[in-house]
Amino acid sequence: MLINELAKLSGVSKRALRYYDEIGLLIPSEIGENGYRHYSDADIDRLQQILFYRELDFKLEEIKKFLDAPEFNVNEALRNQHELLERKRSYLDGLIKTIKNTIQVMEGEKMMTNEQKFEAFKNKMIEDNDKQYGEEVREKYGEEQILASYGKLKNMTEDQYKSVNQLEQMLFERLKEAMVSGDASAEVAMEAAELHKRWLSFYWAKYTPQAHAGLAQMYLHDERFTAYYDERVGKGATQFLHDAIMEYVK
Repeated sequence: MLINELAKLSGVSKRALRYYDEIGLLIPSEIGENGYRHYSDADIDRLQQILFYRELDFKLEEIKKFLDAPEFNVNEALRNQHELLERKRSYLDGLIKTIKNTIQVMEGEKMMTNEQKFEAFKNKMIEDNDKQYGEEVREKYGEEQILASYGKLKNMTEDQYKSVNQLEQMLFERLKEAMVSGDASAEVAMEAAELHKRWLSFYWAKYTPQAHAGLAQMYLHDERFTAYYDERVGKGATQFLHDAIMEYVK
């Protein structure tokens, strides 16, 4: 199948297909003497996988890593994608319901509590967190702990929901200030660690210094955790936060 035919079949532009070829994400099985790209059935199946992952908001480099992994299994991938899409549909259904209810409230047809206004967004936070970190957290803390954490999040009031987001922004700002000093034991670094503790307390059923230290260690051992703080605060932020927490829990 030529590139224009695949573009028509899939809805992916020829420009995008060429780019996928350039980055090694979707390399056509054959290049003709005239330079035309020829895509096999296996290439078409791979493109389908790419589009599934794109719908789930994965980055192209992440998708390439998944598909090129020696242990990649199409059937297992499809099952995982199905589960993730079901979660996404559940979130969208909840969001649609919230919008409909809000319209009815505005038109005086029904009442709606402040907690109900944010229910869909809190469910999305839980789903995103579980997709990104659920496996690692379950392995370290167990299913009971993670369910208790999600239950606590679902029961947040509107004020608590705002507070947890404000706390995280304060943490980012204080961590950035602390990094300037370069001293993970400095007062401003301890303030950052304290903010992190307060932020965790919104999610954890019970806080302990040992669990806090364990989470800090996990931040360093998984690139997704590392990227979370490094992208929002600056390179090296995760390492610095880890060091500050270790000083804080002594």
